[in-house]
Amino acid sequence: MASETQEARRRSEQSKGYFGFVDASLVSLCIASVGVVVLGGLVQVSFGAFSMTLVEAWQAVFNPQVVFDLDAWNAFVFGGELPEMNKRSLIVWNIRLPRVFVAVLVGMNLAISGAIFQAVTRNELASPFILGVSSGAGLMILVTLVLLAGASVTVPLLFLGEFVLTPSAFLPIIASVGGIVAFLVVYAIAWKNGTSPVRLVLAGVIVGTICQSLQTGLFFFADDLGVVQSAIAWTTGSLTGTDWEQVRMALPWTLFAVTAALFGARQLNVLLLGERTANALGMNVERVRFALSGVAVLAAAASIAVAGIVGFVGLIVPHMVRNVVGSDYKKLVVGCLFAGPALMVAADVGARLALNPVQIPVGIVTGLVGGPYFLYLMRKQEAMGEI
Repeated sequence: MASETQEARRRSEQSKGYFGFVDASLVSLCIASVGVVVLGGLVQVSFGAFSMTLVEAWQAVFNPQVVFDLDAWNAFVFGGELPEMNKRSLIVWNIRLPRVFVAVLVGMNLAISGAIFQAVTRNELASPFILGVSSGAGLMILVTLVLLAGASVTVPLLFLGEFVLTPSAFLPIIASVGGIVAFLVVYAIAWKNGTSPVRLVLAGVIVGTICQSLQTGLFFFADDLGVVQSAIAWTTGSLTGTDWEQVRMALPWTLFAVTAALFGARQLNVLLLGERTANALGMNVERVRFALSGVAVLAAAASIAVAGIVGFVGLIVPHMVRNVVGSDYKKLVVGCLFAGPALMVAADVGARLALNPVQIPVGIVTGLVGGPYFLYLMRKQEAMGEI
């Protein structure tokens, strides 16, 4: 009898270790966020140039001939050939729903990236762009669009004629490289027998300011109005025109970043205790800080690659989740995975329908929502800064 009691206690402790962080507040947040995503997604698919009623649009979303068709999912996820489907289902699944999925992935990436950066720098004012990631990406995009506009390379393909490559085809890769290089420069500037949260933030502000000044200067060299509009869309963040290609581009990196963040939640909690405490617990602070910062940069770069620079999401979402579930990063990371997509989908609905038929960049909406909310937090809390 005693052995059975001990065994039950051991299993209870194991279960608590794996799922003990789940509580009512976290579950409520996740359910509410899923509801926002579903409702926002249904609104998105219900409006467009091709007219259809709400019932027709929703029937197309839940069309069992598409939902349970493996060939269709192979085409969506891996780029195979689309099977036969009716016109409404084709428009909804191939044009409108991918925009919702991209918003979900971008929201996840930015929220996770912001949560990691706030722990690494121990500063609740940090965001995915505090270390110059967005500024570096934006600068590289503007250099490509402005200075290399009209450039092209013709690649001969055997038996297939010639294939013309333009710089715009590589903008996602260029954006990611720019963000990663900017982060490495910030880390190098902040390094002095190790780094510290304060030096990382200051170096990020310096590099970001320089990159933004160069971005502004490059606009004076742009002669083509189309180039200027494209650059503005990238630097303000936009989901217009996204399709399954962007989903396929962001999905692998998102899965990696999310997995790394979930497994790194314990290390993030330890970092919040301070460097001395973390060292006393046996943690190699510099190695962990660099690795987790790399995950955050990768997540931010994945979002920039498909949607451009969307501001305030990475700053605001961790705050919102922290106010609901607390500062435990096991709960915070999970909450960000749900709240980030909810904010992005809701903001994209506003961006698409606010001035219908004109669509504004989603980054403008997140700025209009995030700015007042951040001011509210500043007024509500007596002190903001170090976590």
